[in-house]
Amino acid sequence: MSQEKGGEATRGLEYMWAAEPPETERLWGEHVGLEHVAAAEQGYEGCGPAEQLLWERLSVFEGAFGREAVREVCASGALPAGEIQAVLDRLAPLALLPVDDLFDGEDGLPRYWMPHPMRAVGARRLTARGDRWAVLLHHRRWCVKVARRAADWWQRGRQLDARDLALRELPDLAAAMDPTTAPLSPSAEAETSVEIAVALWFLWVSCGRIAEGRSRLRHALSLHAGPPSARALWLAAFLELESGRPEDADPLLAQAWAAAVRDGDEHCLSLLAHLRGSTALYQGRTRAAAAEFREALALMEEHPEFGPSRQACWVGLALSLCRSDPEGAQEALDEADTDRESRRAWVGRDLCAEAWAYHVRAELGAWDGDRGRAAEYARRALREHLRLGSAVGAACAAELLAQMRAMDGQHDAAAHLLGAVDLLRTSVFDSSYRPSEYCVATRARGEEALGALLADPELRSAYEEGARRGLFALSCEV
Repeated sequence: MSQEKGGEATRGLEYMWAAEPPETERLWGEHVGLEHVAAAEQGYEGCGPAEQLLWERLSVFEGAFGREAVREVCASGALPAGEIQAVLDRLAPLALLPVDDLFDGEDGLPRYWMPHPMRAVGARRLTARGDRWAVLLHHRRWCVKVARRAADWWQRGRQLDARDLALRELPDLAAAMDPTTAPLSPSAEAETSVEIAVALWFLWVSCGRIAEGRSRLRHALSLHAGPPSARALWLAAFLELESGRPEDADPLLAQAWAAAVRDGDEHCLSLLAHLRGSTALYQGRTRAAAAEFREALALMEEHPEFGPSRQACWVGLALSLCRSDPEGAQEALDEADTDRESRRAWVGRDLCAEAWAYHVRAELGAWDGDRGRAAEYARRALREHLRLGSAVGAACAAELLAQMRAMDGQHDAAAHLLGAVDLLRTSVFDSSYRPSEYCVATRARGEEALGALLADPELRSAYEEGARRGLFALSCEV
């Protein structure tokens, strides 16, 4: 009997050894079979000299890429721009996979991705050829152009396209934002990294990637040799505020003001006034916030080429006034609408400002006693913030909607929303995060409307169910 068991055990071990995966190599965070790398080597050897050269240069891309990117990054020397299209067409079936990651309104040009085995072969050959640093410099310059294009789209009202472009190219942009990947020294390319991070301000601040933006900008600034620009310091302060650290934003605001005066950056002075208003609003100092937003409007040019829009300043002013001076808040909203209509041909819509304007309209509806109208505007605000990806705005809008539902006696709906908000904040922010005083007051009103019912087991169950389902699902129902 023991011999039979021993034989079974031996056969089991033999099966385990036979079932073990083949030898692998870790490439860009993933395990890749060595036989796949060997097959890629054979494919490379079967290509002509021009295809081999393009194969090598394409290995610098971290994510997917299109024909324009290939021309800008890879065309030089033995691969002139006029010939690279034909070479790419010959190489694509051999080493690339087609990718369908176009967003609405974009030209339907083909895009490609290089699998890891092919990329490993290309990267090693590119290094051996001695061309890696030159191609990486081309890649970083292309990343700067992409970041600038996305920023320009945002300012001109193509905000969803700008976000989608930045997110799609983020693997390559992230590599370019890390000065330690620079072909020369980290300090030599830190300015490029900072420029890309600053150009993507909207992605960090308005589209919910606050922690990532803060980390990337701090890393790039830590390796920057010279004095940082006023706009870099402005963004650093903004990200500290959005992370729930207004006390850390204050010294950066002072440094940014000094840098703006030093550099003669008058537009940055208006950005700093807007940010001081946002900081005061966060801290509950509504009179000071209103004064700062008015100063920002006085300083800001008609068509700002960077940063928050004039409409955002008007909406910030309305937020500052909506709980103490509803007539003044409505006048600010009317000015925002007038300002937007007069500039629509130039800058299009500011979706982020419009989402916060819905907050104000909800507050004004509650002030008038029209809870139905208030709830509808709060729900619109929630949906718009979720569409952009802003966790700060979505949480604030959901708490405002929960307040309206609780005051209308829809206790389960309010509990659902509060549970989803708490899960969102826990998952996005660290334990030190503190919501703004505006949000704290909104949450307190909602919980006050629920009162002693918060201890009810059924309401607690609704709270937990809301946390499980999340705000995206609830935004279509409550």
